Amino acid sequence: MLKKLTMLGLVAAVSAAGIAGTGAWSYVRTGMHTAHESVRNNVPVDWEIKRARQMIDDLKPEIVKNMQIVAREEVEVAKLSEQITQKQDLLAKSRDDIMRLKEDLESGSARFVYRKKSYSAEQVQEELAHRFKQFQVHEATAKKLEQILTARENNLDAARLKLEGMLAAKRELEVEIENLNARLTMVAVAQTSSPVSIDDSHLSNTRQLLDEISTRIDVAERLVASEGALQGTIQLDDPTSPELLDEIANYFGEDDAEVTTLLSSHEL
Repeated sequence: MLKKLTMLGLVAAVSAAGIAGTGAWSYVRTGMHTAHESVRNNVPVDWEIKRARQMIDDLKPEIVKNMQIVAREEVEVAKLSEQITQKQDLLAKSRDDIMRLKEDLESGSARFVYRKKSYSAEQVQEELAHRFKQFQVHEATAKKLEQILTARENNLDAARLKLEGMLAAKRELEVEIENLNARLTMVAVAQTSSPVSIDDSHLSNTRQLLDEISTRIDVAERLVASEGALQGTIQLDDPTSPELLDEIANYFGEDDAEVTTLLSSHEL
């Protein structure tokens, strides 16, 4: 079985090498890239926002880790600073003691008494030499510690800046995600909302009914007008009687035929 798997692996490796050697590998890579882009474009935006939120949440363990590192280094730097302060105090006291012994020896006395105990000049000189060597060693150590403290303080400042930068970047990303989410919400509202419509069907029906009533009244009025008497707007007198014809003929001295013709022409 292992032999078969090994042979299959060799065949796959040779095939891949052949594809890469013939230049077909570029087509494969292009197809993979296109497929990847297609998948990304088909992913819903709200899901991508959720994924971005998750990625921001994934920053928290790293930020907490860096905060722990900074806090631990602050404690160590504080301890080192306190140690240096104590050593400097000891060096100051040791320097005072050395200077006292030196001055005592320079006085030229043969015996010296310290805390009710007598010492010879030779003993005091040996003590002075011993104390001076110790002072030099501790002074060098203090200088090294000060250099170490300076370096660690610089590193601590850099770590603080890095941590502050991460926190600031995280806050900016959170704000940006909220802005994107708000924009997505507005787009969704714009896509799903429709113009406000008022149901005026009853009003339209009422208006249509009134129009129909008006039309029917107009029709009725026209029918009434067409069925009435054929009268003009000017009221005429009654037709001329025969007595009137005679009276006119006598008045004008004309015969009946001429008067009749005149009246007929006026009637036309």
